[in-house]
Amino acid sequence: MTRDEKKLIIDSLTEKFKENPFFYITDASGFSVAEVNAFRRTCFERGVEYKVYKNTLIAKALENLDADYSTLADGALKGFSGILFAKETGNLPAKVLLDFRKKQGKKENRPVFKGAGIDSDVFLGEANLTMLSTLKSKEELLAELIGLLQSPAKNLVSALQSGQNNLTGVLKTLAERDGN
Repeated sequence: MTRDEKKLIIDSLTEKFKENPFFYITDASGFSVAEVNAFRRTCFERGVEYKVYKNTLIAKALENLDADYSTLADGALKGFSGILFAKETGNLPAKVLLDFRKKQGKKENRPVFKGAGIDSDVFLGEANLTMLSTLKSKEELLAELIGLLQSPAKNLVSALQSGQNNLTGVLKTLAERDGN
């Protein structure tokens, strides 16, 4: 591969990192061709892009970004590396990895999760994968916040409405008792 070809790959990979704020680095070494194709198909069906790159090219592309991914480059870029890219949801690649492993039914955890970059934050190691799969998307967090903000107002309106019926009932009962 010539220098110009490497530069083109680094530039396109840098753009891909900029376009996709959520990316996971995995190791799918030891997979058969059929297993790699099945993993790629699963990724495609779920809206996640999976590509394999040389570690040196990934490291150079990460250096071109505004955020500091040096710990990710040092900790995750060893051996065989494939990258899962997601544009909108930070937990989707983690869910894809876990679902694919479950489908395989093997005791091995392949593809191996090496690290992730999520909105400039770095997560390293297999221990973080389950936690990353439970992250909520921005839309889910906003929906929860709106629900929490609406809750007190709904409770107040509900209490006032139910109190009105109770107060009316009490007054009516008292009036009937006094009238008899």
